[in-house]
Amino acid sequence: MSYDVEKPDEQWRAELNPAEYAVLRQAATEPAFTGEYTDTKTQGVYSCRACGAELFTSETKFESHCGWPSFYDPKDTDAVELVEDRSHGMVRTEVRCARCGSHLGHVFAGEGYPTPTDQRYCINSISLRLTPQEG
Repeated sequence: MSYDVEKPDEQWRAELNPAEYAVLRQAATEPAFTGEYTDTKTQGVYSCRACGAELFTSETKFESHCGWPSFYDPKDTDAVELVEDRSHGMVRTEVRCARCGSHLGHVFAGEGYPTPTDQRYCINSISLRLTPQEG
């Protein structure tokens, strides 16, 4: 897969702190209930911490009580890339930034949350940067 933003691994390591690098570039997961945006209600746009692409908005963020920020839809359909993930002995759908390929989290469907899409984009806070809405 080719991305609009591609950098050598050394450059990613230089630009991201070790925890950011582990999640964004190595598909690690931050511990539940530790992320900066897990419970935030701030209105704004959530962008990829690696490349700045706009990924989610506060309008689609909801309380799932899963320990990570949850969204029911990306900002734009083509903002994220969905990839089958067969790691850890299960089949999940990984969510990546469509612009740079960084790991964001996973998306789950059919869990019964009262959202318009019945999807839960379970995203690591550390993979996002919130830009608060003006005014």
